[in-house]
Amino acid sequence: MTTNGRKFRPSDWAERMSGMLSTFGRDQRIRYSPLLYPMTVNGVKCISIDPDLQKYHPEIFTYILQWAENNRLNVIETGDEEPKAANG
Repeated sequence: MTTNGRKFRPSDWAERMSGMLSTFGRDQRIRYSPLLYPMTVNGVKCISIDPDLQKYHPEIFTYILQWAENNRLNVIETGDEEPKAANG
């Protein structure tokens, strides 16, 4: 959701964003990285960002947080041991 309570479009934004670190398996199915993957929380699409993303891919981490800010998406930090999520 955006900071003004609207649903973010396009609806596949979480999959597109998570695709930055995804690969395809031998079965031709997409494999999302455990550092960055799409998920749904309470019916809202979001991405899960492992805190280690900042260490291993600082440019992607910075890009995502700036993109979320530019698009006025809610960013929720769930704790040191939990991933961060940008909801839209």
